[in-house]
Amino acid sequence: MSERAATVSPPEEHTEEDAQDEQEPDAPSGSEDPTPEPVTSGAQAVVRALENAGVKYAFGVQGGAIMPVYDALYDSDIRHVTMAHEQGAAHAADAYGIVSGEPGVCLATSGPGATNLVTGIADADMDSDPLIALTGQVPTEFVGNDAFQETDTTGVTTPITKENTFAADPDRVGDDVGEAFALANEGRPGPTLVDLPKDVTNADTETEPGEPETPDTYEVQERADPEIVAEAAERLENADRPAMLLGGGVIKGEASETCREFAIEHEIPVITTMPGLGSFPEDHELSMEMAGMHGTGYANMAITHCDTLLAVGTRFDDRLTGGIETFAPDAEVIHVDIDPAEISKNIHADYPLIGDADTVVSQLAEAVESSPEATKWRAQCQQWKSDYSMAYDAPKDEPVRPEFVVEALDEATSDSAIVTTGVGQHQMWACQYWTFTEPRTWVSSHGLGTMGYGLPAAIGARLAADDDQEVVCVDGDGSFLMTMQGLSVAVREDLDITVAVLNNEYIGMVRQWQDAFFEGRHAASDYNWMPEFDKLAEAFGARGFRIDDYDEVADTIAEAVAYDGPSVIDVHIDPEANVYPMVPSGGDNGQFALAEDQL
Repeated sequence: MSERAATVSPPEEHTEEDAQDEQEPDAPSGSEDPTPEPVTSGAQAVVRALENAGVKYAFGVQGGAIMPVYDALYDSDIRHVTMAHEQGAAHAADAYGIVSGEPGVCLATSGPGATNLVTGIADADMDSDPLIALTGQVPTEFVGNDAFQETDTTGVTTPITKENTFAADPDRVGDDVGEAFALANEGRPGPTLVDLPKDVTNADTETEPGEPETPDTYEVQERADPEIVAEAAERLENADRPAMLLGGGVIKGEASETCREFAIEHEIPVITTMPGLGSFPEDHELSMEMAGMHGTGYANMAITHCDTLLAVGTRFDDRLTGGIETFAPDAEVIHVDIDPAEISKNIHADYPLIGDADTVVSQLAEAVESSPEATKWRAQCQQWKSDYSMAYDAPKDEPVRPEFVVEALDEATSDSAIVTTGVGQHQMWACQYWTFTEPRTWVSSHGLGTMGYGLPAAIGARLAADDDQEVVCVDGDGSFLMTMQGLSVAVREDLDITVAVLNNEYIGMVRQWQDAFFEGRHAASDYNWMPEFDKLAEAFGARGFRIDDYDEVADTIAEAVAYDGPSVIDVHIDPEANVYPMVPSGGDNGQFALAEDQL
């Protein structure tokens, strides 16, 4: 009970009813009045809207124009995590949304605070991740006058947000935030932003925001056209070489279980995109794993030779398709997507099924009356697995292979462990050599390809994850260097995360391309000036470890994973290790290279 509620005048008369009341037990210590204090300012309305949405965590950096909102957060149960950089706040919120399925929240002040969020917002936009950004803004009377720390935040972020709003009315600002939260996760998820002028958040208001709601004009088609569903079902029944391609929309649409059941019931080989990792268990015999530029040879062969492709929740980006004219050339394509704009944007859909992934695949499951006769096709897929094995040599007298390290990390953790990465070679090795069996366990930057994503993402993932889930960040030395200040946050918050830096002293993917396509001219890709990351970790207050040879791998990883807090393993890997298979940009997926001399 609040102090205000507890302060009452003594009764004038002592009645029998009063005596009975006095005999009732006192409220438990620390209990609070269930009725929240009334909203009195725009900033409090902003925070009340977040509370109404069930927000538990917010990630941000304090500053002048956002200060009223932070002052209102001071009395809220929402746990604010102060990040070391606004970009890290956006990535942490993004990862929180990926793992939890609810929009992550990030905050920043005006000007450089807001612009520092832009990379993370663009990342969430490319990957359709639910995120809400709240940015401070100079008072409305100064807007357009080039005031101190003024930036046209809504103008800057319009191309990379699902919706953004300049909050102009303290009586409306709470509902602006609630609407942004609702929109971030409705239909095709994505980032939204509310720009908050300081005079609006400081202004008086008694308007209580309602529950998060999308605008009345916002409509999402849930079910696909039944006639097209029936046609697609017939095509699947008559397929000789069927394949399913599961993208990130399967996970975002909570359709993983439905897709698994459908594939297993009808014995259809399953391929995933990189954002779709975990949507189908990779230890299942039907799994062909990831396709695309660095996908498995057998996944790319399955796509190239299938005659019917059921693609769910994928936008057919260029890293998946290679050359559009050579992608699945023999296949009739059944494309399931909640966003009509993605249908036939890159790959023509013979059977366009617009709607929620789980709903539409359930429609297909009801419509398909018999499984395709594809015994020979499944045998061929298994043969490709043998022909294009992902096995590798790891001589003990040579530098440590990165693939070996990823497999050792996978072995040391549970099936539910969450993997975050930066971007580069290490990201591809994590895709290829970690066995993903559950959705929402793979957290990475796909469309934007943001180096530095891994560590702040691990922070957000850790706070969204279950207590018994390990969180492992597989990073590269170049990526880790970009956002390693986030270690200070992990230490301060006592977050149990393990970071494995695959250190080859290069921007490795750039070096690989330079060797393949630029005559080995290593312009600005040689990073032989890297710090000692294990010692740097200790300086931050984390545990630091180092691996130089194979004999140290298993024990060091076990100790780092067992440490109850943030740990960093500086793993010195073979600097000449490359990522294969590889489909050259715009190339034919069926003509993948297994070595540099095949490019």
